[in-house]
Amino acid sequence: MFTAESEGIARVNEELRAEMLGMAGEDLRVREELLRAGRLPRDSYSPVMREIHERNNRRIREIVAEHGWPGRRLVGEDGCEAAWLLVQHAVLEPEFQDSCVPLLEAAVAEGDAPAWQLAYLQDRMLVRRGEPQIYGTQYRMTETGKSVPFEIADADTVDERRRAVGLPTLEENTRRIHAEDELLSDGE
Repeated sequence: MFTAESEGIARVNEELRAEMLGMAGEDLRVREELLRAGRLPRDSYSPVMREIHERNNRRIREIVAEHGWPGRRLVGEDGCEAAWLLVQHAVLEPEFQDSCVPLLEAAVAEGDAPAWQLAYLQDRMLVRRGEPQIYGTQYRMTETGKSVPFEIADADTVDERRRAVGLPTLEENTRRIHAEDELLSDGE
């Protein structure tokens, strides 16, 4: 009789997947609530978000230490995206984020994670170090209340790089970010 295990096909760890989806879901839900209520500060770290990120950081660190990068084979497509979000939001632990880059690179190379996730994480690391980003995924708020991308290396070809990893054009993404800016400014 055929079973996934007998054919060497790994089964998704549904318990871990559900846990990570719950963590990422809470992060996004609370962020959206704060954003809509005008309580997501532009120039500081929300204490509510800090608490969620600290708790999530502890757990995602444990998961990565035990399993390596939680990719599609381990936690499914949505669980893999949840893992990326948790690491992307681990801004309080940049060394941990740095340590995840090679793990995510390997997962992307093996088809176990989408390339856009690596693009976001690489850009976040570059911007944190004060270097130009590659894909234009990271934004900063200007004095006018509009977000603009941090410096982009070879900006003339950024949309080609974005398309290659499955991201929308910089212009399309900037429109989305500006819609969030409007929510922030409506709450003030």
